[in-house]
Amino acid sequence: MNAHIVVSQVNKVFQTAEREVAALKDINLEIPQGQFVCLLGPSGCGKSTLLNAVAGFAPPSSGTITADGKLVTAPGPERGMVFQEYALFPWMTVADNVAFGLQIKGQPKEQINATVDKLLTMLSLQDFRNRYPKDLSGGMRQRVAIARVLALDSPIMLMDEPFGALDALTRRNLQDELLRIWAELKKTIIFVTHSIEEAIYLADRIVVMTYRPGTVKRDLLVDLPRLRDPAAAEFNALKRELGQLVMEEQQRHHRDELRMAAVD
Repeated sequence: MNAHIVVSQVNKVFQTAEREVAALKDINLEIPQGQFVCLLGPSGCGKSTLLNAVAGFAPPSSGTITADGKLVTAPGPERGMVFQEYALFPWMTVADNVAFGLQIKGQPKEQINATVDKLLTMLSLQDFRNRYPKDLSGGMRQRVAIARVLALDSPIMLMDEPFGALDALTRRNLQDELLRIWAELKKTIIFVTHSIEEAIYLADRIVVMTYRPGTVKRDLLVDLPRLRDPAAAEFNALKRELGQLVMEEQQRHHRDELRMAAVD
């Protein structure tokens, strides 16, 4: 299968007032069409930086990223982004938020209405179509944000900790909704999370990243049947393995902080 997304020798350096900070170093990934990939690691490991580079928001300092064979230099319609903060227009209803991108593209009204109706039904939002974001729960707002990306029919979905601010029950419900949508629509998904259990529950493949500069520490396939049971022995064995990998990076982060504090 041809790679849908190719990240080749990617480095990212940020310039601060005091010094240069290497955020990503020598990242190489090939992601086939339809694969669900989770980027996992502690805060500061470059997960979101890598996702933003794939999205085209923050191009790499060196190296290349291609999506569907085309060089990524800026955001594009083939890559839809879902943020943790929902990013909805507060003055628009649920239906208008979902329709917005289609209106910008100039689609006929009848086609827009059909797409909006389909997605509101798919995400159990049909009874909320005339509500405003302020009237919705966090979980409902994130459903609207996902529907808005799906409306554009992007083959690639990029998701930056989209369920991180939600309570446990809402989070699990949306995880199941996302898996259902992914199975139905065959999207390629890159999903950033710091939750080991969430990564195992969702992903075909988990890429564990090191603390700054972010590199690929481990790239593994999740060979567990769906739907996955977090209480199963195989699930927890993988959770322990990944937990050890992430803890090593958290401890390295802590040692670096102590060293920097001693210098100051």
